[in-house]
Amino acid sequence: MNRILISIFFICLTGLPSTNADNDIGMSLVSAARKQIGKTVRYYPVYQPITYPNGDVPMDRGVCTDVIVRAFRAGLGLDLQKLVHEDMKRNFKEYPNDWGLGSPDKNIDHRRVGNLQTYLKRRGCSRAISKNADDYKPGDVVTCTVPPHLPHIMIVSDKKTISGRPLVIHNIGAGTKEEDRLFEFELTAHYRIKRIDQMPSVDAAEPGH
Repeated sequence: MNRILISIFFICLTGLPSTNADNDIGMSLVSAARKQIGKTVRYYPVYQPITYPNGDVPMDRGVCTDVIVRAFRAGLGLDLQKLVHEDMKRNFKEYPNDWGLGSPDKNIDHRRVGNLQTYLKRRGCSRAISKNADDYKPGDVVTCTVPPHLPHIMIVSDKKTISGRPLVIHNIGAGTKEEDRLFEFELTAHYRIKRIDQMPSVDAAEPGH
């Protein structure tokens, strides 16, 4: 009996493994994001010049977008810093102008939720937003608004609660963690990467460019 109780307690803490683990791209993102847990232990929203391409702040720190950028690099071999920067150079007016910039900044553009949303939408990765847990698969990228108006971005995990709600991997203020917070805040976007070739900059993939 004690062993059964211990097992149930462990499942409540860690979540149930998903039975739908055949999405190689999604699972690659989940695995790469999960490896950041215990390594990225600080929330660090300070602007900092970084190298280009494949630039990064020190692994022990970062913001919510850094979880995504690092997972794409380690899991899929895709550098969102370079991809977003190149697309912004060609299509700057398509991106949010919330920061008063007149041109792209390769140090920070890929580290802003609005820019990642725009890039993923332009690449055809958008999915419908719903409150149905079954609509969210491992490796999906979701965004939300943390009150009063802070944009946030997360990766959907392959682990679920007993009720079937997927956990998320994110950095919301205390380093990268895997938590039951998918529906805690109002969702603003939902993305799924089905193929690696979705990711080259938009114009480069269009006929005639």
